[in-house]
Amino acid sequence: MPLLPYRSLFDMDRFFDADFPSLSDYAPLRPSMDIYEKGPNVIAEMNVPGIDADKIEISIKDGILHIAGTSEQKEKEQEKGYWRKEIRRGSFERLIRLPVPVNEKKIKASCENGILVITIPKDTAKIGKKVAVKVTKATPKKISKRA
Repeated sequence: MPLLPYRSLFDMDRFFDADFPSLSDYAPLRPSMDIYEKGPNVIAEMNVPGIDADKIEISIKDGILHIAGTSEQKEKEQEKGYWRKEIRRGSFERLIRLPVPVNEKKIKASCENGILVITIPKDTAKIGKKVAVKVTKATPKKISKRA
């Protein structure tokens, strides 16, 4: 009995991977990200492995965070004899509407170990204040019948 009884399935999988690339290979880059509130700030974290910090552009306008960047190829793809190619290169762009008003002039960003961290202070002057509203029980009205 072979050591790997399902080896032929592995071989078949490798065959189809090599000859029929996935449609996702042709989709644009879309780095994953998290956005959350932490104290007086909105924090956006994005996975950007292999992308130089100087190749990333960040801006905010009208409450929309715009992040764009490029992961460049180091050498021509045809010069390598790939057995498997899963690392995607190219440019990306993300537009995200922020959940609260922010101070667009005080945005800060850092990139370490392939994680881009964007810190955006909330604009407390524009955030609505919580107002308590007392709810009273409505009294039913009598409807008179018309003749």
